[in-house]
Amino acid sequence: MTITTIYYSYSGVTRGVAEKVHAACGGKLVEVTPVAPYSHLSVFLSGARRAKKGSCDVIEPATIDVTGADVIVLGTPVWASHPPPPVNGAVQALAGCSGKTVVLFATCVGQPRGTLPLIAEALAAKEVRVTREFVFTKNDVSDPARIGALIEAVKSADGNTDGDA
Repeated sequence: MTITTIYYSYSGVTRGVAEKVHAACGGKLVEVTPVAPYSHLSVFLSGARRAKKGSCDVIEPATIDVTGADVIVLGTPVWASHPPPPVNGAVQALAGCSGKTVVLFATCVGQPRGTLPLIAEALAAKEVRVTREFVFTKNDVSDPARIGALIEAVKSADGNTDGDA
């Protein structure tokens, strides 16, 4: 099984989880970065507002080809209870994703609220199926059992399972 782990991380928390998944599962690791990076101030002034509107950032890489992947892992922070614009851009940038399976995770301070359903809806429009969703709070990211559950979900995911999202 070939795995592609895609993530955006502003503070480094989401990156840490994505790197743990990649270290345990292998495959390809893709960090999404906005072409116009956010500063600490712009995250709150424009990033959160744009997240609420469902805006997409122009990102690098401009295209994320997952044709060779059996499973995609997508990691996101939560901005104002929504996916951040770089993650929305990443979903739009997916190529070769139809029929793929995704394990989705979010890192946040509190509750992700609409973040995961919004991403799942955008992925469904690209004919991608979310099989599992995980939420990691500040304490969860250092909990080996919680990270282990994500890793096991990735290892057991494939395009033919009927797992619950």
